[in-house]
Amino acid sequence: MANSTSGSDWIKMLADSTAMKEFKNYHWEGSFSDYLEIVKKNPTVCRNAFQRMYDMILSWGTTSYDEYKKKIVHYKFFEDPIDHGKDAVYGLDVPLMKLVHFFKSAAFGYGTEKRVLLLHGPVGSAKSTIARLLKKGIERYSRQDEGVLYTFKWVDEKGATDHILGKQTEMACPMHEDPLKLVPEEARPRLLEELNKGNKTPYKIHITGDLCPACRYVQREFMKRYQGDWAKVMNHVQIQRFILSEKDRVGIGTFQPKDEKNQDSTELTGDINYRKIAEYGSDSDPRAFNFDGEFNVANRGVVEFIEVLKLDVAFLYDLLGASQEHKIKPKKFPQTDIDEVIIGHTNEPEFKKLQNNEFMEALRDRTVKIDVPYITKLKEEVKIYEKDFNSNKIKGKHIAPHTVEVAAMWAILTRLEQPKKANLSLMQKLKLYDGKSLTGYTEDNVKELRKEAIREGLEGISPRYIQDKISNALVDDKSGDVGCVNPFMVLNELQGGLKHHALIGSEEKRREYRELLAVVTQEYEDIVKNEVQRAISADEDAIVKLCANYIDNIKAYIQREKIRNRYTGQDEEPDERLMRSIEEKMDVAESRKDDVRREIMESIGVAAIAGRTFDYKTNERLRRALELKLFEDQKDTIKLTTLVSNVVDRSMQEKIDVVKTRLIKNHGYCEICSTNVLSFVASIFARGDVKRKT
Repeated sequence: MANSTSGSDWIKMLADSTAMKEFKNYHWEGSFSDYLEIVKKNPTVCRNAFQRMYDMILSWGTTSYDEYKKKIVHYKFFEDPIDHGKDAVYGLDVPLMKLVHFFKSAAFGYGTEKRVLLLHGPVGSAKSTIARLLKKGIERYSRQDEGVLYTFKWVDEKGATDHILGKQTEMACPMHEDPLKLVPEEARPRLLEELNKGNKTPYKIHITGDLCPACRYVQREFMKRYQGDWAKVMNHVQIQRFILSEKDRVGIGTFQPKDEKNQDSTELTGDINYRKIAEYGSDSDPRAFNFDGEFNVANRGVVEFIEVLKLDVAFLYDLLGASQEHKIKPKKFPQTDIDEVIIGHTNEPEFKKLQNNEFMEALRDRTVKIDVPYITKLKEEVKIYEKDFNSNKIKGKHIAPHTVEVAAMWAILTRLEQPKKANLSLMQKLKLYDGKSLTGYTEDNVKELRKEAIREGLEGISPRYIQDKISNALVDDKSGDVGCVNPFMVLNELQGGLKHHALIGSEEKRREYRELLAVVTQEYEDIVKNEVQRAISADEDAIVKLCANYIDNIKAYIQREKIRNRYTGQDEEPDERLMRSIEEKMDVAESRKDDVRREIMESIGVAAIAGRTFDYKTNERLRRALELKLFEDQKDTIKLTTLVSNVVDRSMQEKIDVVKTRLIKNHGYCEICSTNVLSFVASIFARGDVKRKT
């Protein structure tokens, strides 16, 4: 019997050499002169918070694409590569471009570094996710070699009589400031001139602001001890690398509104440590002060204000100086310099209150608002739900094809404004936004549709509601027996929840949303009819033969020749009935048939010149028309409508089983939902037969 791994072996395995190296790297310490050497070799260690944030986003890379004749940059960082897409943001490339432009402007000192970044949008539009991503990204960046940054601590020998550090021998800078701030004001220009020689980074090294009150006090006392010899004072400074950490409240702060009675501004700027007053003798001694407010701990990093405009006015005043002057005012101490990105997020009602509050004009003037709307592209909205509802996460239950798609479709329809063009439906508008082509509409038309819909994406159903209702359908007892969730189960959940939806303010809006559910149901019928038609007509050989027959006929027609009948051996006129039956499926009018036939013949000629064989699959309209024609020819032999009556003979069942197999193999259905969708499509055809008879 093999020996099992002992506890000590586990410890050795976990404590590998890589982790040890990382620990030593993260906890590097050195002298002030060592730090100056580091700065000379790598000036990026002195970047400010905005420069660091901008470089962090760019470090993950970008891609670009054209949309409505405009170049759109996609920043890969917002795919959340850190957590494998856990907080990925979809379909918001344009707002995210504006966000990155804000950081770029701030990084180069063009003015936005003096502003509060305000993410504004409806509930569930990814505002918090974006803020969380930025905090996560900057934290990880500080662990990388390209994102390294340093601070310092004061050290003194044991038994020093002047007790500059009190009873302790070490005191870390409470606000993790850049060690270059230790350089006296009068010596800074000369040092910066030396450090910036040969600096090839995009940013010049700057030393802005003064030390925090605690470090300023300690430095002053050491200067007294050494009678103004700054070089000797630097012997008491130890430089150390530090890592930003939200959990440890180092370089990343988060502030959330609470009960007004139990909250005051010291949560932002720190408070007196009453236990230390006895040691230092005064509440105005900076060593007896806890610099642990959110502004203090977020220095050199980022601070997030959750629902910022719900804050009491007294808190908002602190934001004015923090944003414009980069200073905060701790109780009983002078204004203190800070270097941090300030991010707030809010919803529309709160932002309207700010706009209507004439007393908050100063804050409005110091705010850069970036709208974070709901997604209006179907394929991007689908990604949100597929991330949570996929085969890897949901065990023992199958989600039928198009279930998530129809839910996403309805969500987007609720967010779109009715088009002003009378001949364009809301569903057609959705398809245009999703990149589908529509006869008579160009990119310029779609761009115009976007422009005229000013509030599109700022109202409607949030992704959270959709997620909740898909979850309900998954755990519902009705679906428990069948082991498969289909679109109608989710649509029923969506409709049932409207009655109690807290964010729908009027019965008129509820009625409008119910009507949109009917629109989505109709679209789903068309989708599954198309899929079943393709499954029935999926005989590749039959399509190739039909295509060859059609091409032979149009070739004879164009060249004004006769075509030989394979069965009778007689030369006959081209089969106009066959050609028109296929062309009608392509929506080709009688008056345009000659043009279409010539176009296809030209395509065949171009392929032949290039040494290729013409493939009907490359012509989407022709492929679809051939499938529809074959379906019409074959549907009577399969007689799907017999499924409704449950009277199916053996040969018919074999044909239906072939169609089911194709649905399962080619379209992602399971045994249960393939049977259900065939029955559903059969009932649609049965309804069609009844209408025709009537």
